[in-house]
Amino acid sequence: MRIQKDIPVFKDLENLFDFADRAVADVQKRYSKEVRCKKGCNDCCYAVFDISLIEAFYIRHHFDSLGRKQRRAALNIAKKALKTWNHLATTQADLSFARIRCPLLTDDGECACYNARPINCRTYGIPTLIDNKSHVCGLSGFEQGKIYPALNLEPLQKRLYELSAELNDKDLGRRRWPVAAVLLDNIV
Repeated sequence: MRIQKDIPVFKDLENLFDFADRAVADVQKRYSKEVRCKKGCNDCCYAVFDISLIEAFYIRHHFDSLGRKQRRAALNIAKKALKTWNHLATTQADLSFARIRCPLLTDDGECACYNARPINCRTYGIPTLIDNKSHVCGLSGFEQGKIYPALNLEPLQKRLYELSAELNDKDLGRRRWPVAAVLLDNIV
């Protein structure tokens, strides 16, 4: 997947990322003891999730600007991750318990494309809501049974679809891919 450097909808995506980052910062400020995200924690980098077409293009744009050694290391991890992803998909495993290392997680425990990370990564450490189900990082201090504000991901996902549809036809815009498939040019 090769893309032009300045896709106009990237600015819209960055605005959506800014919104998500502000929402997360607000929850972190209000619930500082419960939100335990910090540099060096990478639990979200092993969560199993997929990304929208616009996020795929954005990540790929940033990935292509990395050094050759860093790209090669990520691609080696991506091959293993995609194999595991495909196995999970064919066995219909419960993905909420599955663990796959994100190919963008470096051996130093940092994200190689941190500024381009998708919505799921940006919102992982706080309570979120999607399909009327709440989710929260298992390492957080949010107590089960207590009521906390949750970020509804459905409007964000809807906006990601709209931006994806602007890039391509609506059918491809509805599809989602694991990061490993994006890095390996396996998203059609």
